[in-house]
Amino acid sequence: MTRQGYDSERGNAGETQQMATGGSPVLTTNHGTPISDNQNSLRAGDRGPTLLEDFILREKIFHFDHERIPERIVHARGSAAHGYFECIDPIPDLSRASLFAQKGNRIPVFARFSTVAGGAGSVDTPRDVRGFAVKFYTEDGNWDLVGNNIPVFFIQDAIKFPDLIHSVKMEADRGFPQAASAHDTFWDFVSLMPESMHMVLWAMSDRAIPRSLRMMQGFGVHTFKLVNAEGEETFVKFHWRPKLGTQSLVWDESAKLQGADNDYHRRDLWNSIATGDFPEWEFGIQTFDAATADKLPFDVLDPTKIIPEEVIPLRIIGRMVLDRNPDNHFAENEQVAFLPSNVVPGIDFTDDPLLQGRLFSYLDTQKSRLGTTNFHQIPINAPKCPFANMQRDGMMQTMVPKGRSNYEPNSLDEAGEDPGPRAIESGFRTSPQQVEGPKLRIRAESFSDHFSQARLFFRSQTESEQAHIVSAFTFELSKVELDHVRKRVLSLLRNVDEDLAAQVAEGLALELPDRAAPAQEPVDLDISDALSIQKNWTATLEGRTVGVLFDEGSDKAELDQVIKSVESAGGKAFTVAPKVGGLSLKGGKMKADGQLAGSPSVLFDAVALVLAPEAAKKLSRNGAAVAFVMDAFSHLKAIGVNEGAKTLLDRAGVEPGPGITGLDELADAATRRYWAREAEME
Repeated sequence: MTRQGYDSERGNAGETQQMATGGSPVLTTNHGTPISDNQNSLRAGDRGPTLLEDFILREKIFHFDHERIPERIVHARGSAAHGYFECIDPIPDLSRASLFAQKGNRIPVFARFSTVAGGAGSVDTPRDVRGFAVKFYTEDGNWDLVGNNIPVFFIQDAIKFPDLIHSVKMEADRGFPQAASAHDTFWDFVSLMPESMHMVLWAMSDRAIPRSLRMMQGFGVHTFKLVNAEGEETFVKFHWRPKLGTQSLVWDESAKLQGADNDYHRRDLWNSIATGDFPEWEFGIQTFDAATADKLPFDVLDPTKIIPEEVIPLRIIGRMVLDRNPDNHFAENEQVAFLPSNVVPGIDFTDDPLLQGRLFSYLDTQKSRLGTTNFHQIPINAPKCPFANMQRDGMMQTMVPKGRSNYEPNSLDEAGEDPGPRAIESGFRTSPQQVEGPKLRIRAESFSDHFSQARLFFRSQTESEQAHIVSAFTFELSKVELDHVRKRVLSLLRNVDEDLAAQVAEGLALELPDRAAPAQEPVDLDISDALSIQKNWTATLEGRTVGVLFDEGSDKAELDQVIKSVESAGGKAFTVAPKVGGLSLKGGKMKADGQLAGSPSVLFDAVALVLAPEAAKKLSRNGAAVAFVMDAFSHLKAIGVNEGAKTLLDRAGVEPGPGITGLDELADAATRRYWAREAEME
């Protein structure tokens, strides 16, 4: 017996060495079986369901799920809260799910928001996808809607998920960078996976740097099914839309927040709930039948595709309000287990190959994370309705089942007797579906258009948002050390938009390479304004904070008036001064909420300068004060100033213009950002 890397004299020791050094010239399973296709999971027909017998998929994801303990491999850094879901537009004609059955019906929920790439000890504001997971505790069991703040994903098939995450995590030999995609391995991987281009455009947009967890959208990503009492099916896409509007940071602001407050998003969510400003989202659905799906110019089972809201409008059927912080971060936020396989009667799966793999992976990973198959007994995971089955024993079993039988059917205990008409009528029934076709590792031809929707996304943005995407690509690729990877990304970007590719190439001082040949020529789809944050900006101060800078000699009446106007508009005022103790003002004394050096303007949505001339002159020599103003200006925020503050404004190089207002106009000006400034600052 001879084989590369095998030492016939050393036997198993030789094999161990071979495995450690990766001596096989081909990909194999952990047991040495050569793998002919590492791109596609095994399914029944090219658009059929993934088969349980796919041992290559199961082994790959099984190993991936158990690589680290106890921290989550992805979505490790999270923030969570309790609340409720309320049905506001019942849909019994579409779904038999009890939570959608009656207007005003409320059920408890637990929601968790997270970054993807970083570890539990990383920071809140890097450029990254955000997880958006909600556990609904319904009367028919738990439904987990486990999604993201971006409606598409990088890959089409779950078999590629370990590869994607390995590429974006810290590089294997050096253990850095942490919580960042701006490095060789990530861009090497996505440049070899054209299907990722749509998601990459979203990740390079402002969507990946949200202002607040309370101000980001959520999506179920996949196409699911709704099933009514008659067994009729309707395809559905799930959406969360924040009541406060969708808002993002600008890149420099995001980077500086990582130093100013590592816990910026976590603190913001906690404080908003603690002070009674409960975060709220509308819950919307896009529904369509099979005939409509067949007419769309893409495959609805492809998780790298959206259905524009202009094609199928959103119907708002509910709302979620988060009104209670966790009692214990570990017991709830860390131990909560979300499973896409947790559905209730009236909701069912489709054959989306990414979803099919997730149905296995999430359940499997809980054994490593939580140490036991009984993780469902942990209070945060336990359903709030009665539950019973014949699954017994196991590590950390906390229930004490009674009776002689632990099998079904049985005639010894009530739990093993006939389930009765209620269970037969209301129990979960998989929606019938004709499945046929050869067992194949194949990607459906209908999944082969990788660029039309990426082009749609880019062209639907404002000029400012497009500039941000160009800057993000330029920054990320500037951190890539492999020249051939940068060129390969540029060759793919030419299929998205020639101007985008040219501007990124110019930013990198590279010649524009030839366009990569697409598997399917992209087409121009109708612009979707719903894809732009700026086109849908919610001009409000609700949920926002204004930083008010003052010092010795400031007019207390002016300060009080600014605070009153901000709070009357629904915002919060946070006072900042060089010293936090009581300062002597014109008309009284006042303590500051925060000290200037520790309260930079990146923490606020707008700023006010309420200063006496002598204080402004003094602060113009204070680096933190100058940066307070300069950053607010460069981050496109409103700046309200009184007459005495102009010396500091001049020292920061800020000239009169849009968003630079008197104190009386600040509350209105602070509801917006001033995108035109970016062109002026170039």
